[in-house]
Amino acid sequence: MSNNLISAEMPKLPIADWIDTAVDWMSINLEGLFDGIATVIKSVVDLFTTVFMFPHPIVFMILLAVIAYFAGKWKLSLFTLLGFLLIWNLGYWDATMSTLALVLTSGLISIVIGIPIGIWCAKSKTASSIITPLLDFMQTMPAFVYLLPAVTFFSLGVVPGVIASIIFAIPPTIRLTNLGIKQVSGELVEAADAFGSTGAQKLFKVQLPLAMPTILAGINQTVMLSLSMVVIASMIGAQGIGVEVYRAVTQLQIGQGFEAGLAVVVLAIVLDRLSQNIFKPTQKRGKA
Repeated sequence: MSNNLISAEMPKLPIADWIDTAVDWMSINLEGLFDGIATVIKSVVDLFTTVFMFPHPIVFMILLAVIAYFAGKWKLSLFTLLGFLLIWNLGYWDATMSTLALVLTSGLISIVIGIPIGIWCAKSKTASSIITPLLDFMQTMPAFVYLLPAVTFFSLGVVPGVIASIIFAIPPTIRLTNLGIKQVSGELVEAADAFGSTGAQKLFKVQLPLAMPTILAGINQTVMLSLSMVVIASMIGAQGIGVEVYRAVTQLQIGQGFEAGLAVVVLAIVLDRLSQNIFKPTQKRGKA
């Protein structure tokens, strides 16, 4: 009785109505901006897809294996070669290349946007106090919710999938860039100031190099989150291996779902290990 009484006395905030109104306004007044963004994203995805599809699968596998070898581990090189051979054998090559193009596009855009924002947060307490709650919101909001505004603004297809992936995957890059710069020793920063370094010199020659391991950890997490979201984005028309997973789930095809999931696992492991090792110093990679 008391709960019903409280509910009757307390009016419900029309949050859903506010959001719908804002979305309608943006759809009408920012249509040109959204069209431009869609054109750029679609062009980047098409470029990556064309590059990945151009060589014969065997040639592409060998190139990836060579990259994996120089990233530091012959075991990773062997796993890359065998893993992609398995994907090709199972018939998921084209879908995997489409997924790889989507992941690299969303990951690249997340990094290009996220690192400057992370630097800004490290330099400005005001920016950090505003952006940090937004990152908390972005990381705790269910991933499927991001699909709704993406479809509203960009219709169905590849572009909304990339947009949803960027929103979902960008927080680690921002957070760890901010953290890495803040962890740089204050004594080193003071020494740079004592030698008359400008703000740009101090950032690019002292803070960013020392913060790079932490920043790279954020980039690694962004790439992995991009992959997970790209698979989910198959529900709104994004191409790739996620389509096969979604089809298997809706049709209760357990074997096909396992095969498609296996392709996702191989791609995830290769991307994870490459992003962890490819930027490490040569001497460290050689010992790994």
